[in-house]
Amino acid sequence: MPVQKKEARPASRGGRVRVPAFVQSQRGVKNWKEATGWLDWRGIEDIECITPDQAGVARGKMMPSKKFTSNTSLALPSAVFMTTISGGYPEDGNGFTYPEDDGDLKLLPDLSTLSVVPWESDPTAQVICDLVHQDGRSVEFTPRNLLRRVVAAYDERGLKPVVAPEIEFYLVRKNPDPDYPLTPPVGRSGRAIAGGQGYSIAGVNEFDELIDDIYHFSEAQGLEIDTLIHEEGAGQLEINLRHGDPIELADQVFLFKRTIREAALKHETYATFMAKPIQGQPGSAMHIHQSVIDKKTGKNIFSNGDGGETDAFRYFIGGMQRHIPNALVMLAPYVNSYRRLTPSASAPVNTKWGYDNRTTAFRVPRSDPVARRVENRVPSSDANPYLALAASLACGLIGIINKEQCEAPVGTSVNEDEIELPRGLLEAVDLFEGDEPLRDMLGSAFVSTYAAIKKAEFETFMEVISPWEREYLLLNV
Repeated sequence: MPVQKKEARPASRGGRVRVPAFVQSQRGVKNWKEATGWLDWRGIEDIECITPDQAGVARGKMMPSKKFTSNTSLALPSAVFMTTISGGYPEDGNGFTYPEDDGDLKLLPDLSTLSVVPWESDPTAQVICDLVHQDGRSVEFTPRNLLRRVVAAYDERGLKPVVAPEIEFYLVRKNPDPDYPLTPPVGRSGRAIAGGQGYSIAGVNEFDELIDDIYHFSEAQGLEIDTLIHEEGAGQLEINLRHGDPIELADQVFLFKRTIREAALKHETYATFMAKPIQGQPGSAMHIHQSVIDKKTGKNIFSNGDGGETDAFRYFIGGMQRHIPNALVMLAPYVNSYRRLTPSASAPVNTKWGYDNRTTAFRVPRSDPVARRVENRVPSSDANPYLALAASLACGLIGIINKEQCEAPVGTSVNEDEIELPRGLLEAVDLFEGDEPLRDMLGSAFVSTYAAIKKAEFETFMEVISPWEREYLLLNV
């Protein structure tokens, strides 16, 4: 429910109360003084200080707002960012060492992300935090810092990356028992949702009230949805965000995932960002549109003066063709992710590029030269948005730095050809650890930590006996 606002305190003129603009801002303030006024005007009682872990899960602490604004020191154990999705910890080795003291990392609130938590019954706000060591050094292996590192690499070269993510997800019936398959939800018609509803307005209207809550929750947090559509899958939706700064857009995806899940739960439904939640249905992607701006001129470096393509444009694509397979574990981070990447499906399994060709990994949409961009269609929606953006932008920048030539564009369907991407999680981890230019761009601390986590997750998965094994091996071998 909406938070209640206190009476504004600023001086009045002619009997009318003057409210500072920063107080009315739905998202973000400039400093702690403004934060105090912003919280007080809304009557905020509690603050959620959150940060994404390696899986993109919100971790952090909640506290009274008065304590938040009293220069309180916040910290989280470093182990939080070395944890697998199932709550375990990886083994030491290959450059990774679990810290014996499990020392604390300091949380630094980014006040530009301050917003309300609209689904809470008590007046509550949230703020995304960065992490530093006790001596103030940035923590290399945390997701938000990693994306900052990649953006800084662009900045050092006078460049500014611009991105626009598209996030697909499924609405499914509540399913508390993981042994049972997920099923499509029942819409307002009273019937279970069927597939084949791509771009169907009627398909969207099946969930009118839930979608209204997504819009209301998003507006209250200052999050802007560009468009929302029904995708091909049964109960599969897609939200497109407006283009902008990578860190700001990663923050938005991080918060959108929370928002969509909460809106769905309010309507007794699950929202899932699993890459392949339902057998026989399409997978869910997180497509990333990317362009690069020259900071001095403000112009898109993918287009030259006469509107033609530049060398930088082709080098960017060349870098993605060369390095995305090695970075795939950041774009397809779980065993389930590779169930989406199959031939003859809407998800690409190649490293080809083409103009407006949705069967390629890297699609160049039709656009004016000023808006020329490259869409990376490989990432799945289960990817941590900070890591997915960092990986995709890093591969493109490596291409520009090393002047890596791209292959010729393709104009035919190429998604039934031989698979050019890693076929499973362990293969993806091996390629990830062996790419030296990628390691230099991302930092060894992150690469070794992330690889160790993924290996541990795979071993946990291998402990589970699947229905397929019981079906075909129980009485036949």
